[in-house]
Amino acid sequence: MSRPLVVTDCDEVLLHMVRHFAEWLDREHGIAFSLQGDPFVQSMRRNDGQPLGEAEVWGLLGGFFDTEMASQQPIAGAVAAITELQREADVVVLTNLGDERNEARKRQLEAVGIHAPVYTNLGPKGGLLQRIVAEHGASRAVFIDDIAQHHKSASEHVPHVHRLHFCGEPAIAPHIPCAHSKGHAHARIDNWADALPWIVETLHSEGHGEG
Repeated sequence: MSRPLVVTDCDEVLLHMVRHFAEWLDREHGIAFSLQGDPFVQSMRRNDGQPLGEAEVWGLLGGFFDTEMASQQPIAGAVAAITELQREADVVVLTNLGDERNEARKRQLEAVGIHAPVYTNLGPKGGLLQRIVAEHGASRAVFIDDIAQHHKSASEHVPHVHRLHFCGEPAIAPHIPCAHSKGHAHARIDNWADALPWIVETLHSEGHGEG
């Protein structure tokens, strides 16, 4: 029998991102970032109040990942939780970055004590998640992500995989669409102290599958 499998996102699940991104935007570019209900692209304004265009927003995000990944600090409890899970499951990271940043993401995680294979992806994650689950031959698997659309995609591609909506950044957690309330995730937990036992129990439950 194959080992259980955990497929986890990185930003806002393992590492803080938006808080460091906001600090960098303010310090280096004079841009205020506040994700409080508005879409990501509409959450940035120059200090004179002017909004940014979509292309500029994505350019800045790329610039952050090019130069500031070392600033990202772990979500409380994430490193210990991954270490605990790796005792009884395969753990891989599925992150929405271009393939050119795969090695940088892997090194970034290793620097904080997380050693795991890294898969990079663009767009909805369900297709690549399906491939990862198939590669591992995993009949028991949990997918963890902070973005609702990825849970919807996962539910369509691999409905037997249990899905945990997790956002470890308190500044944005109340403002993002909730995959659990929409029926696309099996649970919503935003801290590792509660998430870890849920994951372990789910991986070992007799009735593991679509719920």
